[in-house]
Amino acid sequence: MTTQHILHFTDYKSPFAYLAKDPAYALAEEFDVTVEWRHFTLDIPSFLGAVESRTETEWRKVRYAYMDMRRWANKRGLTVKGPRRIYDSSPAGIGLQYAQAQGVFRPYNDRIFKRFWNHELEVDDVAALTDVLDEVGADAGGFAAYLAGEGRRLHDEMRLEAEKLGVFGVPSFILDGEIFWGYDRMELLREHLRGE
Repeated sequence: MTTQHILHFTDYKSPFAYLAKDPAYALAEEFDVTVEWRHFTLDIPSFLGAVESRTETEWRKVRYAYMDMRRWANKRGLTVKGPRRIYDSSPAGIGLQYAQAQGVFRPYNDRIFKRFWNHELEVDDVAALTDVLDEVGADAGGFAAYLAGEGRRLHDEMRLEAEKLGVFGVPSFILDGEIFWGYDRMELLREHLRGE
């Protein structure tokens, strides 16, 4: 039987992507699949409205989403502190690409998610991201050039490719051309993998 391939789209500024992190690792441990992680930098204003112009309905949606996310986080014993502002998380996402190329993806991924959601790191702070890359054993000296050049180009190409595949939010998983969006859809993905 051929190993199945799952494309997993994540964004460090999404609390639901943080919740999906460990279950996404578990997919490769439980099933005969490879999980390819890609960063899909969310455009928050187009998704939830710009902060300064959100309607009351949009604010209710935002408040509910964080309340719901905390319910899930509490069940898992995770600390999730609300973001301090709207972030451009692409530097951290390009760091994900760099960590993958350096063979240190998982420790980088774990640290960035945990530190961001515990207010210990900003996902657009290049110096802090470089420190994490160094800490996990990457050759961090090349990160700034990668971020400004090849890494940015690859990030933008992968985002456009994701949109062509139908991705609009995170966490998203694509298996056999089918999209499973959201932490709460992961059980449906698992059912699909079990052939149910």
